[in-house]
Amino acid sequence: MPKKLIVQKYGGTSVANTGRIENAARRVVSYKKRGYDVVVVTSALGDTTDELLGLASKLTKSPSEREIDMLISTGEQVSVALLAMAVHKLGEEAISLTGAQVGIITDSSHMKARIIDINVARIRKELAEGKVVIVAGFQGMNMDREITTLGRGGSDLTAVALAKVLKAEACEIYTDVAGVYTADPRIVKNARKLDRISYEEMLELASLGAQVLQARSVEVASKFNIPIHVRSSLSAKVGTLITKEVKAMEEVLVSGITVTKGEAKVTLRDVPDKPGIAARIFGDIAKNGINIDMIIQNVSRTGHTDLSFTTTASDIQKTMRLVKKITKSVGAKEATFDKDIAKVSVVGIGMRNHSGVAATMFRALASKKINIDMISTSEIKISCVVRKKKAEEAVRTLHKAFKLGR
Repeated sequence: MPKKLIVQKYGGTSVANTGRIENAARRVVSYKKRGYDVVVVTSALGDTTDELLGLASKLTKSPSEREIDMLISTGEQVSVALLAMAVHKLGEEAISLTGAQVGIITDSSHMKARIIDINVARIRKELAEGKVVIVAGFQGMNMDREITTLGRGGSDLTAVALAKVLKAEACEIYTDVAGVYTADPRIVKNARKLDRISYEEMLELASLGAQVLQARSVEVASKFNIPIHVRSSLSAKVGTLITKEVKAMEEVLVSGITVTKGEAKVTLRDVPDKPGIAARIFGDIAKNGINIDMIIQNVSRTGHTDLSFTTTASDIQKTMRLVKKITKSVGAKEATFDKDIAKVSVVGIGMRNHSGVAATMFRALASKKINIDMISTSEIKISCVVRKKKAEEAVRTLHKAFKLGR
């Protein structure tokens, strides 16, 4: 009878120092002793990735994306080797492997690569020899044998993808918090841990600023129905289970409130109000790999209109260089940007079957004199752009308005 297999991922805070690494090793070994085959994915230690990016920025404002991948992929190589040493010290065999050594094949999009295939032969061989296999998260190799990385939070994606191809019994994501909360506990003191949440809600929360899981990892888990257990590496308590939607989830109106401060608003003024102009503007933006979130167009006046959209603040210089060219080519007056914004969102499957969520949200924000710049909605979320300095107050206000506290 084949052994049960589990995939565990340890985030940067869970391997931030030697004490945390030893703690993770003890947990890994405890599963091994209970009869599991264990595949572990790790992030880089603590803030290593940010520190490496900081070094690069001191040298140049526009480093090659290929060289950035070479640089930041080293962080995970350090953590996997140290964790393997810690497991050895506890008397178990372990081997650390880079994404390339494992056989994680990606496309060639540096810094945001997508996984094409994973060759699990090496992992199966090492597991058959009784070893714990420790894989560097966040990275792979393209068809030209170049190192690639999977975007921020990419170790989550590595773990979920490995759980899928290895047919793991479970995928556990270890972090420094006890699970998924109704809001960021650092902003809302009485935020409540959720016992269970649907893939759909978690995908919205992750894409809207909740930093517990990378959105792409939730997307893959949902597609292949891989249960994810988000839990604390510092506690044995049960965390939050992310699974398919169940009937009981629909009874909860709002599951969580998120905020993201890493966005910027771009406005094109006096754009000719003609068919095909918007298609031309956003077609050019898409061709340059710039992701757009919210879009709003004012009512036409004298044949011209203002058009605004949001994008990531980190892309704003690249976006503005392009948009200034577009402005000239379509005959608009000017293009401006605003980085002093934040996006606050409410998310919940129950919104499908209940009315009044938008009214409650707008009323609560108005009560604190928080102005709304832009609004976007989907079936299970409402997002508002507000001033960045008002963002955390907005989160606390909405958390209270929807009675989400403990």
